[in-house]
Amino acid sequence: MSVQARPEQGAGSYPSSPTVRSAWRSARGVVLVGVLVVLVSAVTLLILPDRGPQRRLDPDDTSLVGSGALAALLRERGVTVDRVDSAAAAAGRAGTGDRLLLITDATYADESALARIPGDRLVVGNLPALSTLASGVRVTAADVRSRDRDPDCRLPAATAAGSAYLGGLSMTGPRGTTGCYPAGDGHLLVSFPNGGGVTTVVGDGSFMTNQRLSEGGNAALALNLVGSAKAVTWLVRPDDPPPLDLAGERGRSLEDLMPGSIRWALAMAVIALAVTAFWRGRRLGPVVTEKLPVVVRAAETVEGRGRLYRARRARQRAADVLREGTIDRIVPRLGLVAGAGRHEVVTALAARTGLDPQELIAALYGPPPADDAGLVALAGHLYSVERQVSEL
Repeated sequence: MSVQARPEQGAGSYPSSPTVRSAWRSARGVVLVGVLVVLVSAVTLLILPDRGPQRRLDPDDTSLVGSGALAALLRERGVTVDRVDSAAAAAGRAGTGDRLLLITDATYADESALARIPGDRLVVGNLPALSTLASGVRVTAADVRSRDRDPDCRLPAATAAGSAYLGGLSMTGPRGTTGCYPAGDGHLLVSFPNGGGVTTVVGDGSFMTNQRLSEGGNAALALNLVGSAKAVTWLVRPDDPPPLDLAGERGRSLEDLMPGSIRWALAMAVIALAVTAFWRGRRLGPVVTEKLPVVVRAAETVEGRGRLYRARRARQRAADVLREGTIDRIVPRLGLVAGAGRHEVVTALAARTGLDPQELIAALYGPPPADDAGLVALAGHLYSVERQVSEL
């Protein structure tokens, strides 16, 4: 029986662990990505200006959500704009001539004190104190999609402006109310007389922001509503809100108390971690070779494998190995290509040796031997066939 085995390993020296060079090759990708992230972050911080916190509808805010542009237009028209952040400050300016109270945020303000301030009043957006600041207004829908809409009313401030970007609250007012910009069962702008002036409520103040002011009739509508008086008391959220009521915060979760920027940072960190894990997980590390403790001769390897086959009674596996080895060695001698079919091999082998094709099929592709004696006989027969091919 002739069985091929691997050639003996040389006694060369192989490193048993990665070298410094291979370790650097494995880690340089991560280091490069880290350096690029640090550089991009540093350049971004240097280029982008520090705009500070954005304050929606604030006359001092020049960001997209602020109303600095509207305040500048009002001042150019000679309207005094007084920014206040409390009901007391707003009440202190009441009664000083023709003045409009513009309320864009009343979160920390005294609602009842604001309601007692006389004169014209413009309430913007869905404020918690809407029922107090605009008594008689009933909300019919709170999530109307903002888009350009036609006034469809007789209010001079709206008809002169034309189409404007409105949405948010759809409302109905008390008797004598003029409604503009219809949406569903109500209007996005309602105006009605109060005890000492006129109260106007708009469902959303996006048309007053720096981002939308230059579109359509937004600037005209904002100037007509806010610039109707000689002075404006503009109530915004205070820069330093009062301390939180810890007793009232006990019912809120940690997620409710977490700033929005923290959520964005955590989301970006998770995405970066997932991308890095996917990138590194698909890449195989360098091949690590180890020094063999002993040199094993080819004959010993064959004998050891044979003993394993015998101990496990793996006669079928042993027969398959013998047959595959024989076929691999005789196919080139027969002038066939590797992977030739059974019929081609048997036909060429029968023509070369003169043996019976049925006998060759049984030897090369037949069932496994029933016992060890049959396995030994098969090995001898295969050796005989291979020797005949080699000698011809």
